[in-house]
Amino acid sequence: MNSEANAGKSKKPVLKGYTLKELKEYFTTIGEKRFRGEQVFNWLYRHLIDSYDEMENVPKVLRQQLNETTGIINRLKLISTISSPQTGTTKYLLETLDGHKIESVIIPDEKRTTLCVSTQAGCPLDCKFCATGLMGYKKNLTSGEIFDQFKFASKEYKEDSIKNIVFMGMGEPLLNYDATVKSLEIFGEELTTQLRMRRVTVSTAGIAPKIMELADTGLRVKLAFSLHSCFEDVRSRIMPINDKYPLRDNLHAIRYFTKKTHSRVTFEYVMISGVNDREEDFKELVKLCKSLPCKINVIPFNSLEHMNPTGISAELQPSPYERTEAFVQALRDQNITVTVRYTQGEDIAAACGQLAITEENNTYSSVK
Repeated sequence: MNSEANAGKSKKPVLKGYTLKELKEYFTTIGEKRFRGEQVFNWLYRHLIDSYDEMENVPKVLRQQLNETTGIINRLKLISTISSPQTGTTKYLLETLDGHKIESVIIPDEKRTTLCVSTQAGCPLDCKFCATGLMGYKKNLTSGEIFDQFKFASKEYKEDSIKNIVFMGMGEPLLNYDATVKSLEIFGEELTTQLRMRRVTVSTAGIAPKIMELADTGLRVKLAFSLHSCFEDVRSRIMPINDKYPLRDNLHAIRYFTKKTHSRVTFEYVMISGVNDREEDFKELVKLCKSLPCKINVIPFNSLEHMNPTGISAELQPSPYERTEAFVQALRDQNITVTVRYTQGEDIAAACGQLAITEENNTYSSVK
């Protein structure tokens, strides 16, 4: 049916990660009624069961058949958790069935709780301000592995229900496009979690053709674009992907996305001293924001010391607090909507740009 049917070492079909449509089709191919697909979908993604034996309204003989002929339900196993005593941010270390480790993060808030999920183990983009890029690329996650991050967080985090999901963890979601879209389709079904898709955000460093494809899916998710500079040369220096998909192409795709979805884009902007916090950076950013519906999410640059960076990454420093505050206020004076993503979880290397698995101990990275 798809690549996930051969996930891991098993050649059995892996139902975790199938969309509602795919599950209905699967059950018709094995001689069952289509509504069995809806039942199984409900148990997998709403009730978050761990075994087919828990599916109370599915006949016992069919449950036994599923146990024998399909892959196991849980696509990840929880290795450990670590929580920040300062902010309550919690980071999960999870392992895929083929032995790759990933991280996802719960970010608590008085109004809502946000889950940050990964779409790849590692990342191939090598953004110079991001620990995951320094870690390198290991593999694409399946849609089932993406969903199971939500499953673990929902079961482990007891204080509040998850209201927001952001695809901002390890990896570039649009380089794992098919699995990302399938997981979005699963989250978007009423039978799943009753999440509003407008509370789901996909972040990208800029894969222009896939931004346009995402707009055409009809999934009304929000788009966050890692901008970080309005200058092509600066962006290429800190984000090598800009050489393949330059900013001008991405801005064309973003305009298409905002028109198609009747939404505005969020520009993510990590403040790096002497790199993108200059007067000329401010002027170009204002010009860009006046040209399309958007808001800016300003992010203080977080330490990469836990990755022992070299080269450009070792040279980067956060903009001074006063400069960041002045930059934000000047943008607001131009009637531009700006939020500041104040650091949460930096003490456990769970803040923006810090997620990585260190090779030395193959476990949590932590700030030294």
